[in-house]
Amino acid sequence: MRGLIKWSSKWWPGTIPLAVLWALAAWISTPPLEAELASRSTAALKDVLLDKSRITVDGRDVTIAADAFSEEGRRSAVAAIEAVPGVRLVNDETRLIPEAKPFVWAAERDVVRVTLSGSSPLPASKAKLLEAAHADLGGVEVVDQTGLARGAPPRFDEAALLLLQQIPKLKDGKITITDNKVSLAGMARDLGGREAIATALKSLPEGFSVASNEIKAPPYIFQAYKDPVALTLTLTGNVPDNNARAAIVAAAGRKFFNEKVVDNLKTSLGAPSGFASAVAPALGALSRLSTGTLAVTDREVKLSGDALYDSAPGQLRANLTKDLPQGFQLKADISVKPAAAPVDATVCQQLFTEVLGKGTIRFESGRSNLDPDSAGLLDHLVETALRCPTVNIEVAGHTDADGDNAANQALSEKRAQAVVDYLVKAGLPASRFTAAGFGSTQPVADNDTDEGKARNRRIEFVVKDQQP
Repeated sequence: MRGLIKWSSKWWPGTIPLAVLWALAAWISTPPLEAELASRSTAALKDVLLDKSRITVDGRDVTIAADAFSEEGRRSAVAAIEAVPGVRLVNDETRLIPEAKPFVWAAERDVVRVTLSGSSPLPASKAKLLEAAHADLGGVEVVDQTGLARGAPPRFDEAALLLLQQIPKLKDGKITITDNKVSLAGMARDLGGREAIATALKSLPEGFSVASNEIKAPPYIFQAYKDPVALTLTLTGNVPDNNARAAIVAAAGRKFFNEKVVDNLKTSLGAPSGFASAVAPALGALSRLSTGTLAVTDREVKLSGDALYDSAPGQLRANLTKDLPQGFQLKADISVKPAAAPVDATVCQQLFTEVLGKGTIRFESGRSNLDPDSAGLLDHLVETALRCPTVNIEVAGHTDADGDNAANQALSEKRAQAVVDYLVKAGLPASRFTAAGFGSTQPVADNDTDEGKARNRRIEFVVKDQQP
């Protein structure tokens, strides 16, 4: 027994070196272990949505600090680290980023830059939208002032990317997402930009809707200039499409008997409703001026120039006000061309012949109603008659050979009288004019072709004699 006690008392000092070796081994091995656990934990978080993540390891205990974008994200982060081999305990120090109520994101364009503001739901979303802004806007400066916040509606990225694609169509303005409502305001860069944006908005993701669209368009302008020296009518500005363009050019060709039509029009979206219905009568009014300019700007029709006789400005204003579509406004600045010097009977006949040699007075088919397209030609005949104050004039009507002779005779008389009535309404004395009809008895071409018939359907001015 004594021997046993003696042996035991000698055993415990031997444990001291063992303890030292164990402590030394632990001290040597702990840093590599912690580094390994930190590396494994970091790798485990690569598919978890976190921001500003930081991992610290104390032995086999891991502490994670990060900004999480959802409660699910927090739980996923902790679970991912708990699954790492060697981890004993996970201390969760993650925090949810603030929730934005309402969730607002905006893109605003001014003269020099585009500014992104409000909130993005994820760092990846923020980066994606910034990259898209740079790509869509070319060299325009892009300033990103967005922060990160929870609360974005489903498919936020898709909606924001679609709206960013509309920014290049703006001269200036702002597009805003508020939860799932979209608001737009500003000025489109080009004609048609407003309509293009409105069309794009139809492709917003499901769940999104347009709360307001206050995008305005640049003025929609159509212009026509009548030059009496060059004998041209120059058309510039915008028309809705090629069909409208062809119709307007054709109408100008009918209304302007003495001018070459120069077509510098371009097609563009954005025309106000009733545009073509406003341009047609406005061109008719311009055709009655000696020189003048027509400008249709959105729904404002501005006509300026010189009329050919004193009563014409009032007629033009009254007729055009009546003929313009509802919603269009007329601004007329019309003066009267100074009267030309009187001429004798021989020259007077020559002037009438020259004017009627350039154009034909038209009527409604089979009727005696004057075609409005002939107003410009008729006003030039009025101007010529004013230069012949001392002569009597016969206005002679002629038809083609189609139909009954008696009917043709009556129609020719009525058409001649309609022209006389126009002259008298312009202010000329009725006593100077006689209406005569000759039916188809005095053809100037054969009646076997459409061209010949058209030449036979005519009005002639014949100077008869001097007034007593």
